[in-house]
Formats: sequence, structure tokens, C-alpha cells
Amino acid sequence: MKEKLIDLFDYTYHFNKEMIRIISENISEVGEKTVNLINHTLNAQQIWNSRILGEKSFEVWQINPFEELNDINHQNYLKSIEIIKNFDVDTIIEYQNSRGAKFENSIFEMLFQAINHSTYHRGQINSLLKQDGIEPILTDYIFYKR
Repeated sequence: MKEKLIDLFDYTYHFNKEMIRIISENISEVGEKTVNLINHTLNAQQIWNSRILGEKSFEVWQINPFEELNDINHQNYLKSIEIIKNFDVDTIIEYQNSRGAKFENSIFEMLFQAINHSTYHRGQINSLLKQDGIEPILTDYIFYKR
């Protein structure tokens, strides 16, 4: 199970990096919503990692300096891999969401949420890129594995 999670985070890291690249190359053509969504995508993974590790988290919709996005993506990846390697993914974690509501989920569920959430928003970003006349990136997992 841990090897499969690591593979999914490899995939997530790779395509987050590709999204940052294409947005950067076309920064004058992309809309504010695109920049907001790539930030939100990275913020969410950082937030899930921080909930597991008991660390300070980003704000859900904070806008980070664009030149820091690759580093944030890389740090997110390293933290996610650290969690997978060093924790029992069946461990239940108590946490609060951004509105202060309390929840409990397993580390596996929290990590899978981070992966799924990133995939969802990359799809939205691709739609926005296409609307802006920019060729979207093919981000299907199966193509990544081929």
C-alpha cells in the first residue's frame, strides 16, 4: 500500500510541477482564477500534511509568491513521502477544518484526499488554460505510467 501511495504522490508532484511550468510560461495570458487554483491546490496538500504532522498550516486560499510555487510543491512532496514512510497509514488523526469543525480520519484517507483534490483542480486549471487559448497538459495517470 505504501509503495502505491508513493507512486501516486510521484504522479501528483510531477503534474503539479508541469502545471506551474505552463502557467509560468503563459503568465500574461492566464487569468487570476488559474493562479488562485494552482495556489489552492498546493495549499491544500500542505494543509493535509500539516494536520497529520501537527504543524502550522497555510490558509486554504492564500496566494504565495509565484516564484515559490515549485519549492512549495517540492516540500509538499517530501512531507507526504515522509508521512507515508514513517507513519501507519491506518492511524486515525483528529483535526479541525478551516472553519474550526472537528473531524477524525485515517492518514490514508487524508493523503488520498490530497491526491484526489490535486487531480480535480488540475482538471479545472486545464479547462481554464484552454479557455485562455493555451494548450492544456494531458495529465491522465495512465499516460504518466506509460
